[in-house]
Amino acid sequence: MEMSNWKGASGICINDNREVLMVLQGPPDEEKKWGLPAGPPEGSETLEESCIREFSEVTGLTVRILGSAGVKKDSFDNADVSVELHYFLVEVIGGEIITLEDDPWIQEIRWQPAEKLESLDLADPEEAELIRSLLKN
Repeated sequence: MEMSNWKGASGICINDNREVLMVLQGPPDEEKKWGLPAGPPEGSETLEESCIREFSEVTGLTVRILGSAGVKKDSFDNADVSVELHYFLVEVIGGEIITLEDDPWIQEIRWQPAEKLESLDLADPEEAELIRSLLKN
């Protein structure tokens, strides 16, 4: 079986109160977990364009990219999948938080205090460390 490659982009948005915009999401009829807005590029989008679009589609907010925040590469042998997720530090430049009522994948969008990330049920616990490292800079 050939390995499938998934490549995507994620936005990390930290406000002046040291809070991170997080999304409580997951498949319908399953337990939801907190994570960052993320998704794969569509068509000929760059990773940066994908990050901006995904952030808007998921949260309702318009953001601009401030810079790269790292890349996570992982593979899952039992699923023959490799993942490459590019993180970008973003800032809000417009819009308002909107949780789409008809999206069964997203339950809630909320600013979470950075010091409480470890106590959240995170889809990827490594993201808490990445966010902490960004707050130190």
